[in-house]
Amino acid sequence: MSVQGGPTGLSERALGPDLARGFMLLFIALANSHYFIYGERVFGGFPVEAGVVGMGISTFVDGRAFPMFGVLFGYGVAQIVRRQRDAGTEWWGIRKLLWRRSLVLVVLGFLHAMLLYIGDILAAYGVLLFVGVWALRWKDRWLFIVAAFVLVLTALPTDDSMATASDAADPSMLPPDFLGQFGDRIVVQPFIAGLGWIGFVTPFLIGLWAGRRRILERPAEHLTLLTTTAVVGLTIAVAGALPVSLVVGGVIDQPSDHALSILGPLHDASGVFGGFGYAALIVLIALRLNDRQGPITLAIAAVGQRSLTCYLSQSVVWAVVFTPYLLDLSRTLTPTTTALLAVATWLATVVMADRMRRVGYRGPFELLIRRITYQPRTTAATRSRSSGSLA
Repeated sequence: MSVQGGPTGLSERALGPDLARGFMLLFIALANSHYFIYGERVFGGFPVEAGVVGMGISTFVDGRAFPMFGVLFGYGVAQIVRRQRDAGTEWWGIRKLLWRRSLVLVVLGFLHAMLLYIGDILAAYGVLLFVGVWALRWKDRWLFIVAAFVLVLTALPTDDSMATASDAADPSMLPPDFLGQFGDRIVVQPFIAGLGWIGFVTPFLIGLWAGRRRILERPAEHLTLLTTTAVVGLTIAVAGALPVSLVVGGVIDQPSDHALSILGPLHDASGVFGGFGYAALIVLIALRLNDRQGPITLAIAAVGQRSLTCYLSQSVVWAVVFTPYLLDLSRTLTPTTTALLAVATWLATVVMADRMRRVGYRGPFELLIRRITYQPRTTAATRSRSSGSLA
C-alpha cells in the first residue's frame, strides 16, 4: 500500500503498463545489441545483408520500442501529478519533485554511459523530464499541437538517422581499454543526452494526455480508441519501416544518399506511431488476461515493475560480451546469434524480476529513484506528525 502522495504501491498498479514495459524490454534488448556487431560495411547498425533476422528487427523493433517507453514515461508522470494533486501538493512542489527525479535520471544515465553502455537513454529522459514539467498544465490541444509539430520535424529529410547510418561501431561503443573509454565517452554522452530527448517529446506529450484520462489503466472504457490505435499505429510503423528494412535484409540494393535522407526519417517518424500501437496492443492483451494472470504474465509484469533494474542489467551483458578488453565477441557474433543473446538476456531478467516479486523486493534502482524523489516530502511529513504528537 502506498502513502498518499507517494509512489504507487505494487498492489495498486494496473497490469497493462507493467506488462507493456516488461515485454518491450525484449525489443529494447534486440534494438541495442545489434549495434555492437562489427562489420567492414554496415547499414542501420547491421552488417550489410543482415538477412531475415535483421530485416525483422528493422521492421518491428528499431525505432519502435523506445517511443513506446516514451509514451509510458509521460503516462507515469501524469500519474505522479494526479497523486500529488490529490494529496494537496501545489504545482511548484510537484515541479521540484519531478526535477529531483530528472536529476537522478541524468546522474544515473551519465554513470551508465561511462561505465557500461554509451547508448544510454536515461539521461535523455532526465533532460526531457526537466523540460517537460512546464507542459504539465498545458491544455490538451497544446499537447497535441506541440507533439505534432515535433513529429513533423522528425520526418524532415536528414542524413543523421540511425536507421540508415553507415558508420561502424566507434571506440565509444567498443572501447579498446578501460581507462581510454572515459575519454571517448565523455565527448559523446552529453551530445546524446542533450539532443536525444527531442525524439521522445511526441510520445511523452501523448503519454501525458493519455495519463490524464487513465486510458491504459481503464482500457475497458476506451476499447475503440485502443483498438484503432493498435491497428493504425502498427500498420503505419511497418509500412514506414519497409524501405529501410528491405535494404537491411539485402532484398533490395541500397538507394542513393538523397533517397536515404528521406527514407531514414520516414523510418523514425513512423516508429513513433509504432510506439503508440504497441502500447495499445499490449494493454488490450492485458485486459484479456486480467482475470487469469498466470505465472508467465506475472513474471513479465514483474520485469515492467522493475524496468530500470532490468534495463541496466542488459547493459552489463553487452559490456561483458562485446567490449574488446573483456570477451570481445563483436566480430564473432552474427545478427542471428546476437538476437538469440538478446532473447536469452531478456529471459534472464524475467527470472530475476520474478524472484524479486516472489520475495516482495521492488528492485535496487527502483528503490533508489523513489527514495530520492519522495524522501524530502516523506521526511517533512514525518516530522510534522511527530511534532503534532508531542504538542
